[in-house]
Amino acid sequence: MSTPLRLGIAGLGTVGGGVVQLLRRNAEIIAARAGRPIEVVAVSARDRARDRGFGLDGLAWHKDPLALAADPALDAVVELIGGAEGPARALVEGALDAGKPVVTANKALLATHGVALAQRLEARGGILGYEAAVAGGIPAIKALREGLAANRISRVAGILNGTCNYILTEMRQKGLAFETVLREAQALGYAEADPSFDIDGVDAAHKLAILAALAFGRPVDLGALHIEGIRHVSALDIALAGELGYRIKLLGIASRSEAGVTARVHPCMVPADSPMAAVEGVFNAVLAEGDAVGRVVLQGRGAGAGPTASAVVADLIDIARGRTAPLWGAASETLDASPAVPMAAHRGAYYLRLMVVDRPGVIADVTGVLRDAQISLESMLQRGRAPDEAVPVVLVTHECEESAMREALARIAALPAVMEPPAMIRIEGV
Repeated sequence: MSTPLRLGIAGLGTVGGGVVQLLRRNAEIIAARAGRPIEVVAVSARDRARDRGFGLDGLAWHKDPLALAADPALDAVVELIGGAEGPARALVEGALDAGKPVVTANKALLATHGVALAQRLEARGGILGYEAAVAGGIPAIKALREGLAANRISRVAGILNGTCNYILTEMRQKGLAFETVLREAQALGYAEADPSFDIDGVDAAHKLAILAALAFGRPVDLGALHIEGIRHVSALDIALAGELGYRIKLLGIASRSEAGVTARVHPCMVPADSPMAAVEGVFNAVLAEGDAVGRVVLQGRGAGAGPTASAVVADLIDIARGRTAPLWGAASETLDASPAVPMAAHRGAYYLRLMVVDRPGVIADVTGVLRDAQISLESMLQRGRAPDEAVPVVLVTHECEESAMREALARIAALPAVMEPPAMIRIEGV
C-alpha cells in the first residue's frame, strides 16, 4: 500500500471532529480516490479531556497548535481554529514556511490576508486548500477555479450565510419579528450568542471577497466591499415583498464591467420564481455567469460538521494526488488590477417603504422629491386608511443610480409627514 498522507489537525470543534470521523468512516473510499490512505496522526485543541464522541488514542497531542508546523511526523496541516489573526494565522504561515501543505476553512484569514498568503505560497512553492471556507459542502471554489476556468466570469452571487437565510425564511413563513426569530436561531444553535458577525453581513462579505477574487482573477479585496446586514428588515417588509412577487434574501453579489468590479453584501428582493428565492432555511447557494457556460447555480448545506468536513477532505485528496493550483487561480503578477467601483455608482431598481401620516398632499410631496432626483416609479402600493395616523406606502422604482436614491431618501426622511426613516431594499434579478 502507498505511504499514507499524515495529518495534523488544529481545532477539534464541530468541523475538526467531523473531519476526523469522516476520514475514519470513509477511509477505504477516500484512499481509493486519493491514491493513498489519509490518516490523522496528531491533533491540537484547547481541552484534551473533553468528550468529543470519538477516541484520540494513538494520536500525538500538541497543546500548542504551532507545534504542528514543526512536527516532522506530519505531511500536511489542517487549520480549523478560525480567526484572521492569532494562532490560526501563525499556524498557517508557519506550516507553509516549513514546506507543509495546509487546508483551512478560515474565510476571515483568506479575505483579510489573501494577497500576502498568495505571495508567500509563490515564494515557497506551497499548497493552501480552502474549499471549506465558502458555502460549506458546496464545491464553489473548485467550480470557479477548475470547472469554469475557461470562462470569463461576469457575475458571481449567492446566499452565503445560513443564519441570515434561516432568519429571513422563518420571518416570512411565520410572520414573526426579527428579534423573535433571532432568539429562536440562537436557541437552536444556528446563531451565536453574539450574532453580529452573521447578521451584520461580515461573514458573507468574507466569503464574497474570496469568490470575487477567484471569479475575476484579481487580488482579494475585502476593503472594497459594501456591507449591510439584516437587522433593519422587518416582518412588514417581508409581507409586502410577498404581495409584490418577491422574497427578501441577504445576497453577496460581485460583477465585472468595463468600469471595474463591484462587490456588495446587502438584503435584496428577488423574484419569487428565481433560483435564489427557492433556497430556504440554513441552505446556501452560489451562482456564477460565464461567457461560455452561461448561468450555473449550486445549492447545498453551507455549514455543519458533515458538509464542511466533506470540503476539507476534498482538498486533502487533491494534496494526496499532487494536484495544485495558484491560490487565486493565476499567478499574482497576472491578476487583474481593475478598479473597485463604489456603491454610489450602482444602478438598479429599489423598493421603498414609508410610514407617512395619511393626509392630502403627502404622496405628491414624496413623488416630487423623486421627480427632482430623476427617479421614475414603476408602481405604488398603499395599505389602509387612517387619517392623521401613520400608514405604510410602498414605492417600487425603475432603475436609477444609488447616489441619486440616497439623496432622495434623505430629502424624503426630512418631510414632516414621514414618521420614521424610510426602508430601502434593492431589487435584484438573480
